[in-house]
Amino acid sequence: MLEDRMTAGSIPAPWPAAYPRGYAVVDVETTGLARHDRIISAAVYRLDAHGDVEDHWYTLVNPERDPGPVWIHGLTSEQLDGAPLFQDIAGEFASRLDGRVLVAHNAVFDWQMIAREYARTSGEPPVRQRLCTIALSKTLALPLPNHKLESLAAHFGVVQRRAHHALDDARVLAEAFRPSLRTAAETGVQLPLQECRPLTEWSETPAPSIGRQSGGPAGHGSYGGYRPGTWRPSRSRPACPYPNPGRYEEGGRLRQGMRVAFSGDTSVERELLEDRAVEAGLHVATSLSRLTSLLVTNDPDAGTSKVLKARQYGTPVVDEAAFGQLLQDVEPAARG
Repeated sequence: MLEDRMTAGSIPAPWPAAYPRGYAVVDVETTGLARHDRIISAAVYRLDAHGDVEDHWYTLVNPERDPGPVWIHGLTSEQLDGAPLFQDIAGEFASRLDGRVLVAHNAVFDWQMIAREYARTSGEPPVRQRLCTIALSKTLALPLPNHKLESLAAHFGVVQRRAHHALDDARVLAEAFRPSLRTAAETGVQLPLQECRPLTEWSETPAPSIGRQSGGPAGHGSYGGYRPGTWRPSRSRPACPYPNPGRYEEGGRLRQGMRVAFSGDTSVERELLEDRAVEAGLHVATSLSRLTSLLVTNDPDAGTSKVLKARQYGTPVVDEAAFGQLLQDVEPAARG
């Protein structure tokens, strides 16, 4: 238990030498969640090794397309029309990420959106590791009702002023990350750092320039080496070679052969998420039955047929972030 390792009036433990030397707390607002969506605003809070704020930065970004769900992020086409293109802020953005661990809430989503934008400019963000605050809160066993940012903020008494505004979301996350980091350091917890691997799903064939509306600067529509729609060819997957070992048990590991179903929206492209499951040796099921080992959904209260069947059959349910963590350590199938 964490509390058993901390006593009132005790001398603080030395700061773990293995901890990173700096962090970049990031939030991006986007036109949507799919691989072809674009960043429309970005904010970075740079923190030192102990989680104290060094500075912050915010920018709008012209996505060169419709802004998507304005009712969520509040940014209209008129507001974004005069904003810089991503290629115009890529250098400044990179300078604020350079040499730091990227920290975000559901960090795999922010990382992939950022990496895709750099891929469109034939570049790569200078980030080698990321830290998801959802994973950290689970590591610390924080008593949260769910994994929303607002719940993490409320736990630490951080007031959120403008939800889904990149600058305020980044501020809130930075203020909630600081006590989380210090708790981890005081208790000797290993941070759940993940490697930021370069994206490999981009075509290297130069795409034709996609020009802006008349009057736009020359070249401002080019995607460089990125071509929308070249994510990967659709294909039928081979049958899972492993027998179904049964249901996933909470707190345990996934095992090769387990049947996994997905329901609802995911921040990682669904096809990529399913491919990762298949590559790990899992069986991706298109429907849910009594044989399903696990249901992955970000909305366990939804009334979808899969969620309702999961309740009926008692199928274990985890969210996308938890599933991503489980995929890092899948147990090999039992040898016959």
